[in-house]
Amino acid sequence: MGMSISAEQNAAAAAAFAEQVERQFGGSGVTVSVENHNNAAKYAFIRMTCPPQHWIAVAKWMRFDGGVNYCSMVTGTHYPEGTDRGWGVAYHFLRQPVRDVNPFTADVLKASELEGISIPLEVEVLIDLPKGDAPVVPSVQSIWIGADWNEKETWDLVGIRFEGHQNMHRVLNPHDSPEGFHPLQKQHQIRYHDFNEMYDDAQGFVRKPSDEGRVK
Repeated sequence: MGMSISAEQNAAAAAAFAEQVERQFGGSGVTVSVENHNNAAKYAFIRMTCPPQHWIAVAKWMRFDGGVNYCSMVTGTHYPEGTDRGWGVAYHFLRQPVRDVNPFTADVLKASELEGISIPLEVEVLIDLPKGDAPVVPSVQSIWIGADWNEKETWDLVGIRFEGHQNMHRVLNPHDSPEGFHPLQKQHQIRYHDFNEMYDDAQGFVRKPSDEGRVK
């Protein structure tokens, strides 16, 4: 795709997307706002909040009606103290003007000519989960194949379960990690402040690291 879309195209695409979300999901607890990056271009992006019970419906609309075709990242956060929120999941998506082409052919797009749902757009979806020992959110692996690995990482590190995910397993921690061990939960103070509960040892949880006394 030649060059970049204009600020006017970006602003129009973000405003149109937000208006469509309001029309489709207004009153259901789903919120949407147009935000702007802090970099030099200050391009607009979409920020949404979604109750977990509505996530599949919102995700299907985004993918099949909103043109959002790529799940770039999923992150999770543990909030053990404070408000009623116990956990948070953040999905990051892109809408990209990618089209299937026939073999031995090329598809050239001119940025200035893109319109409607062909205009690239960033979308962020935030899902808050209540306190408890079993946080769960519906998986969107079947909607965006790119969510497959991202949801695996979030479960492995944070312990948020993605209901309906096929083939969930450890991807960053050792496969023989103790059940229920997810290092980014706040009760695990791994090798920090002289607290030795577990060790990030590629061979398992047997050897103590040579620098165990050093505060990270």
